[in-house]
Amino acid sequence: MLNCIAVDDEKYVLDLLVDNIQKVPFLYLQARCRNAMDAATVLLEGGVDLIFLDVQMPGLNGLQFLRSLQRPPMVIFVTAYKDYAFDGFDLNAVDYLLKPVSFERFLKACNKAYDLHKLQLNPAQKEELQNFFFVYVEYNLVKISIPEILYIEGLKDYVKIFISSSPKPVMTRMSLKELEEKLLPSRFARIHKSYIVAADKVTAIKRDLICIGTTELPLSEGYKPAVEKMLFL
Repeated sequence: MLNCIAVDDEKYVLDLLVDNIQKVPFLYLQARCRNAMDAATVLLEGGVDLIFLDVQMPGLNGLQFLRSLQRPPMVIFVTAYKDYAFDGFDLNAVDYLLKPVSFERFLKACNKAYDLHKLQLNPAQKEELQNFFFVYVEYNLVKISIPEILYIEGLKDYVKIFISSSPKPVMTRMSLKELEEKLLPSRFARIHKSYIVAADKVTAIKRDLICIGTTELPLSEGYKPAVEKMLFL
């Protein structure tokens, strides 16, 4: 879970931002702020992992506010001004979103922050978080339990995630490479340009095929050494 605050001086825009935040299961909105000084007060209380920050605000603008912080949390800029993008990334912002922001683009930025947050955790915390992730399916967020994954099929701009608890795969707009980065290499193996399998679900290997129960998947020659090493060592 990421504790976050939303900072924007326009009430209508702030309401939209808050609505998006509340749709993301791994975000907890700690406070909504209309200016940088209100945000600074919230930060003094501690516990904030992420700020959604507007740039153009009266008094102290978003860039000035971020520069004033000695140990800033992660920041995602949400602004109507593209001219400040370089400044935002120079300040190590996680992402820079231009209004109006689609929810799909917003979620992508949130996932990036979530992944960065995991890198900062201790091993026990990482292991707990690495048991699940969320994907965007037909305007909804769907939780994927990693221990339930059987295999994953890549289809150009989409992936199908086959899980043990459902007869139908979960299909989401994402590249296979993007999804592979969310999985531990010790638990999953790339067996083909279009397939990833869960190591503990493999039941047999038949020359150029990987079997998961009655399902047979192609095993490419180039992936054989890595697959054999993972499955047998």
